[in-house]
Amino acid sequence: MAHVIAVAGKGGVGKTTLTGLLIEYLVQTGKKPILAVDADANSNLNEVLGVETSMTLGQVREELERAGMDLQSKIPAGMTKADYLEMRMNNAITEEDDFDLMIMGRSQGQGCYCFVNGLLERQIQKLQGNYPYIVVDNEAGMEHISRGILPNVDTMILVSDCSRRGVQAAGRIAELISESNMHPKYMGLIVNRAPEGKLNPGTLEEIEKQGLKLLGIVPQDDMVYQYDCAGKPMVKLPESSPVKNALKDIIEKLAI
Repeated sequence: MAHVIAVAGKGGVGKTTLTGLLIEYLVQTGKKPILAVDADANSNLNEVLGVETSMTLGQVREELERAGMDLQSKIPAGMTKADYLEMRMNNAITEEDDFDLMIMGRSQGQGCYCFVNGLLERQIQKLQGNYPYIVVDNEAGMEHISRGILPNVDTMILVSDCSRRGVQAAGRIAELISESNMHPKYMGLIVNRAPEGKLNPGTLEEIEKQGLKLLGIVPQDDMVYQYDCAGKPMVKLPESSPVKNALKDIIEKLAI
């Protein structure tokens, strides 16, 4: 079975950037092929990875809903409805040389994400035996954890910025993981965008208060901001990037 790595944290802390760089590091160290899963309705992992996508699970859902009673007319002769649905879901996977990317996307119409969540859960369960590693970029918050959409998680990486609110959000996610009986083999916190790569006493105090294991600190890097503004994929950051080097050190210590 695949080693499942999940990345979670509140919105705006840079978890998608770190997820993309994590995927790049795993590829560079030969741990491929990887299934990258963008489980955020506001998906942009493909931009971090520099990948163009054409279909999301959310769009599959909209297609099925629009077809309604006429769905059968769209199914090729000799194909069952289940086979057709699986084919359309597979279209939501973008295949690259070293990794495949599956995007949840958002539902365009009204209603909840329950159907799309179900598609995501079934796809991950079906595909997890085909990859040595699955890396999941979760939505901002805790829905995928509370709904039990993810399979058993081996490594849970919580991401926060230097704010107390970010650390508190990570603490709440850690509590929910415990309550959900997910039992990851390893769980810890990465603090991102730290000025000069250092944490002030207040942040360290909050991390201790939340009972979180600090995996490492990723420094603030103006080049990340420049790449974002220019629309450049973060994986194209130079190897000398302080962000890349800090994340590399953290991953090596994890021995993933």
